[in-house]
Amino acid sequence: MRSREFSGNTELVNTLPPPPPHREDAPVTPTNVPVVIAGPDQPKLSTVGRLAEIPGVGARIAQNIIAEVGVDMAQFPTPDRLASWAKVAPCTKQSGQKTKNGRTGKGNRYLKGALGEAAAAASRTNTFLGEKYRRLARRRGKQRAQVAIARCILEIVWHLLNDPDARFADLGVDYHTHRVDPERRTRQLIYQLQVLGHHVTLTPAAA
Repeated sequence: MRSREFSGNTELVNTLPPPPPHREDAPVTPTNVPVVIAGPDQPKLSTVGRLAEIPGVGARIAQNIIAEVGVDMAQFPTPDRLASWAKVAPCTKQSGQKTKNGRTGKGNRYLKGALGEAAAAASRTNTFLGEKYRRLARRRGKQRAQVAIARCILEIVWHLLNDPDARFADLGVDYHTHRVDPERRTRQLIYQLQVLGHHVTLTPAAA
């Protein structure tokens, strides 16, 4: 069923135009998902074509994802609902005052397999998703980072399926760097030096 339903789209998705360049004034969703509304000058793509623009996804994985979740997101009111159904959202276990992260669960093995393959491919790219994987892998480990990227990809898929005019637009490798709050970062560095036993005095730099 999965291969027969989308067998006619092979030639179309193999000749996809390059993804649209990211515009600084592009409206990004509040959840910082790299999705924009395509302008009237952008070429119209099929659903598979729009999903294939996500790093690591490609046409085949896009077809597998659509075969498992469908194209109607009315059954999933929010991307969190879709992530919970797909079991890529780790649950939280609490016993007394101790709280720890639990396993994600089994879920749909075909969908999780496609998302895992896409996340592994995206982690090797020089994109927003690739940089997010590397940031998480340093703090949380490679396995948890890959699950987080799989969930991020699924959230992007939800936005693209929920809005037929939405297109993927990479936020860039330096997205998190530009969002650093200088005052907050300064306080963090001062605290770290004080913990090491240093007395910190700040002198404003000359203009």
